[in-house]
Amino acid sequence: MSVTDEILVSVKGVSRFYGDLCAVNNLSFNIHRGEVLGLLGPNGAGKSTTIQMITGNLAPSFGQISINSIDILDRPKKAKQHLGYLPEHPPIYKEFTVDEYLRFCAKLHHIKHSERQEAINIAKQRCSLNEVGKRLIGNLSKGFQQRVGIAQAIIHSPPVVILDEPTVGLDPIQIREIRSLIRELGEDHSVILSTHILPEVTTTCDKVLIINKGSIVLTETTEDLQKRMQSSSLFVGFHQAPNAEELHKFAGVDSVSTTKEGYFRIHHNPDIDPSEQIVLKSVEQGWRLIEIRPEQLSLEEVFVDITTTEEHSSINNDDVMVEAVYS
Repeated sequence: MSVTDEILVSVKGVSRFYGDLCAVNNLSFNIHRGEVLGLLGPNGAGKSTTIQMITGNLAPSFGQISINSIDILDRPKKAKQHLGYLPEHPPIYKEFTVDEYLRFCAKLHHIKHSERQEAINIAKQRCSLNEVGKRLIGNLSKGFQQRVGIAQAIIHSPPVVILDEPTVGLDPIQIREIRSLIRELGEDHSVILSTHILPEVTTTCDKVLIINKGSIVLTETTEDLQKRMQSSSLFVGFHQAPNAEELHKFAGVDSVSTTKEGYFRIHHNPDIDPSEQIVLKSVEQGWRLIEIRPEQLSLEEVFVDITTTEEHSSINNDDVMVEAVYS
């Protein structure tokens, strides 16, 4: 995906209160054309409230939201014309055929009659619905019904597409197909993907925004998130193993533990990787190195770590800790 400098979604200082309860607290972020943003947060974090405000279904108590440079409070109808939205439960009419339903959606979006069929054909093609156009939606599989829901969200070619839990309830093959479609949409649109399926973040999104307790606790690229998953430990094995005290002498090593005979786990300073020195020393001392590899945390382990953090300092988008992933 090629991310441009064009900002299609701008959220500035947005807060939402329910009485004395602050559900969303001073959120600010931008989404550019060609960017797929993964919006994540634990239950009650304010993620759904944020989506409702971006889509214009809920007014913020404070702050400003612009869609394609149009203020959604000042000109809501105009701003919403630039949005496509798939709720968690797709708004489909199961007694319609796919063609009938998409024709109905095209009318709702005020697509000109002369352009309507072309818009339907493009949406069906992009969502792989050409073979089921005449079938009743109610008779389609859950995966195809999700495709119909996405088709209605993009039928008017909006610059911004918001997808809320688009792969929930799908089988692995359907999930793979929907993820591929989302990546394709990201080439021409700004896409906001709300999901609780953690692998979806790294396979589909190129930027992650994590909310907890109504505040942003992380916003960075998925590439940087992957780097955060790299733990500062090495797993090493030797034929002629030294004692743990010898390994502890390397610069940056904090602790050494024995996992089994000849194998060790070495925890080290994240900024000082002792791998090269261990290899050189092994050759010099005849330790006969069998294996040396950095250990990597799973995304789920990172999630557990960051969701169990109790306190958050004031957030700076360039200097934050990962503190919440879930939905």
